[in-house]
Amino acid sequence: MEQPTGFVLALDAVTRHVTSARPDAPVRPDHPRTVPLAPARLAAAGALRRLADLMEPRPAPVPPCCS
Repeated sequence: MEQPTGFVLALDAVTRHVTSARPDAPVRPDHPRTVPLAPARLAAAGALRRLADLMEPRPAPVPPCCS
Protein backbone atom coordinates (compact mmCIF):
# COMPACT_ATOMS: atom_id res chain seq x y z
CA MET A 1 0.00 0.00 0.00
CA GLU A 2 1.47 3.26 -1.10
CA GLN A 3 -1.10 5.58 0.44
CA PRO A 4 -2.40 4.25 3.75
CA THR A 5 -4.23 7.50 4.56
CA GLY A 6 -6.33 7.21 1.42
CA PHE A 7 -7.12 3.59 2.22
CA VAL A 8 -8.27 4.46 5.74
CA LEU A 9 -10.43 7.36 4.51
CA ALA A 10 -11.96 5.24 1.76
CA LEU A 11 -12.71 2.39 4.16
CA ASP A 12 -14.39 4.80 6.59
CA ALA A 13 -16.48 6.36 3.80
CA VAL A 14 -17.59 2.95 2.50
CA THR A 15 -18.50 1.78 6.00
CA ARG A 16 -20.63 4.89 6.61
CA HIS A 17 -22.31 4.45 3.23
CA VAL A 18 -23.06 0.76 3.69
CA THR A 19 -24.43 1.10 7.21
CA SER A 20 -26.56 4.16 6.40
CA ALA A 21 -29.43 2.10 4.98
CA ARG A 22 -29.66 -0.49 7.74
CA PRO A 23 -33.11 -1.28 9.15
CA ASP A 24 -32.01 -0.19 12.63
CA ALA A 25 -30.55 3.09 11.41
CA PRO A 26 -31.85 6.20 13.20
CA VAL A 27 -34.74 7.91 11.46
CA ARG A 28 -35.05 11.66 11.32
CA PRO A 29 -38.66 12.85 11.42
CA ASP A 30 -39.95 14.73 8.41
CA HIS A 31 -40.76 18.35 9.05
CA PRO A 32 -44.05 19.52 7.55
CA ARG A 33 -43.55 21.97 4.74
CA THR A 34 -44.98 25.38 5.36
CA VAL A 35 -46.50 27.15 2.40
CA PRO A 36 -46.55 30.84 3.27
CA LEU A 37 -47.07 31.86 -0.36
CA ALA A 38 -50.22 29.81 -1.02
CA PRO A 39 -52.58 32.83 -1.35
CA ALA A 40 -50.11 34.62 -3.63
CA ARG A 41 -49.73 31.51 -5.77
CA LEU A 42 -53.49 31.16 -6.10
CA ALA A 43 -53.86 34.82 -7.05
CA ALA A 44 -51.09 34.53 -9.64
CA ALA A 45 -52.66 31.37 -11.07
CA GLY A 46 -56.04 33.11 -11.37
CA ALA A 47 -54.51 36.14 -13.04
CA LEU A 48 -52.59 33.99 -15.51
CA ARG A 49 -55.71 31.98 -16.27
CA ARG A 50 -57.71 35.16 -16.99
CA LEU A 51 -54.88 36.43 -19.21
CA ALA A 52 -54.81 33.13 -21.10
CA ASP A 53 -58.57 33.32 -21.63
CA LEU A 54 -58.20 36.84 -23.06
CA MET A 55 -55.38 35.82 -25.40
CA GLU A 56 -57.05 32.64 -26.63
CA PRO A 57 -58.19 33.01 -30.24
CA ARG A 58 -61.90 33.08 -30.88
CA PRO A 59 -63.44 30.21 -32.85
CA ALA A 60 -63.81 30.87 -36.56
CA PRO A 61 -67.30 31.90 -37.62
CA VAL A 62 -69.27 29.21 -39.39
CA PRO A 63 -70.29 30.39 -42.88
CA PRO A 64 -73.95 29.92 -43.76
CA CYS A 65 -74.59 26.90 -45.91
CA CYS A 66 -75.37 27.40 -49.56
CA SER A 67 -78.65 25.63 -50.39
